[in-house]
Amino acid sequence: MLFIDLSDSIYISAIYTSVVIRMAEKTKSKGKKLEEKLLFKPKSIGLEKKDFFKESTEFCEGYKEFLKSKTEREVVDYTIPLLKRNGYKEYVSGKKYPAGSKLFFNNRGKNLIMVTIGKKDISEGVRIGASHIDSPRLDFKPVPLFEDTEMAFMKTHYYGGIKKYQWSTVPLSLHGVVTLKSGKNIKVVIGESAEDPVFCVTDLLPHLARDQMKKTASEVITGEQLNILVGSWPFNDDEVSQKVKLNIANILFERYGITEADFLSAELCAVPAFAPVDVGLDRSMIGAYGQDDSVCAYCNIMAEIDCKDPEYTTVTVLADKEETGSDGPTGLNSMFLIDFIEDMATTYGAELRKVLAKSLCISCDVNSAYDPAFGENYERTNCSYLNHGPSISKYGGGGGKYSTNDASAEMMAFIRKILDENGIMWQIGELGRVDNGGGGTVAMYISQHNIDTVDFGVPVLSMHTPFEVTAKADVLMLYLAMKAFYEYPKTFKK
Repeated sequence: MLFIDLSDSIYISAIYTSVVIRMAEKTKSKGKKLEEKLLFKPKSIGLEKKDFFKESTEFCEGYKEFLKSKTEREVVDYTIPLLKRNGYKEYVSGKKYPAGSKLFFNNRGKNLIMVTIGKKDISEGVRIGASHIDSPRLDFKPVPLFEDTEMAFMKTHYYGGIKKYQWSTVPLSLHGVVTLKSGKNIKVVIGESAEDPVFCVTDLLPHLARDQMKKTASEVITGEQLNILVGSWPFNDDEVSQKVKLNIANILFERYGITEADFLSAELCAVPAFAPVDVGLDRSMIGAYGQDDSVCAYCNIMAEIDCKDPEYTTVTVLADKEETGSDGPTGLNSMFLIDFIEDMATTYGAELRKVLAKSLCISCDVNSAYDPAFGENYERTNCSYLNHGPSISKYGGGGGKYSTNDASAEMMAFIRKILDENGIMWQIGELGRVDNGGGGTVAMYISQHNIDTVDFGVPVLSMHTPFEVTAKADVLMLYLAMKAFYEYPKTFKK
């Protein structure tokens, strides 16, 4: 009887594999070897990392739960308990913290800054990861509730860049806060649980839409037609003129204790009522509202949490108002982030401008994924593809590179070095063809403070629609990339 030692068979198999690889290398033509050495060719994660699908699927279960927070306030409310469970303490101005300390700062319930104190003095600069947590939606007007032909509606003013026609006949949920004159905040969420009603913007039936269909896409549904249907049943009182409106007002008063005047001090909006779901028979993708930029925010948060004992202090910031220009005290065109860094710098005896000059930032925001249905809008050698990893955008803006940060060659080389040394699969891409339009991120608002900054994020299909699509493998790869950026122990000479 023949006995085979398993360890011997494994050893022999390894030798055989090594011989086959060497033989394959020898049979390659000179041109093939030069092609592999000299030319840049992004590769699919699915072809290079066979086990990555299982890992990314597991990682994205947490991401799908995170996506249920659909406004910037809800993201902050979701994240703070997560941080506390992972050892974070609320930042105290003027207090010195030892290396390894994990801290957070909540700005007005709409921004969150998370910090891990590094081993190096803060005078050596910080590592910033910035994402935004607002998404396109339908904001309520200050006086939203009205009745017309015995139906009640809420008037809206759309927030951010949308195709208005995409928001009609979509199930919507209502989210936000109402602040009473007393200062009490009342949180509102209607339409997310199975027991809740949902709402919608109506549209015209095709049988009567001959004139409507002749209009351009931007005119098919106008901004003033984005009224949300909220009721049709009258209040039972013959002396009341607007019975349906009164009935809706009464329901809101009974449930939340608010009156129509309280809308004046409210932040209420309508967002798609979809739950995050897997997309595709292979379940390789995620479909959900608000992935621009929740996908990058989640990866940033988890990379910050999992970063242990970094050399440089990490500063992870979740920003508001990016979709409307980053203005206001919670947008990154304000000073809230710089003020926070200055407070830390002063505490440790460092000069702010010198800290900023040595700092580095990844503006972690999404890019457009190539869509073959609209391929004429992309320049295929300079765009992003699903399952090829997160995409570096050296610059954004529109034709002529207006209104954009443009990362330096040194910063680009440094990011490449980090990614390649840590086995991160990545790609590079512009938003689309040069003169087709454009878009911006928070990068230019951070780089204006003398901070080297580059955009980096997940490719998205159907961006700014009620149902955006991302690839799970790209999501996990971005998390690994941000963690590597936070933990990388070196910097570059500026």
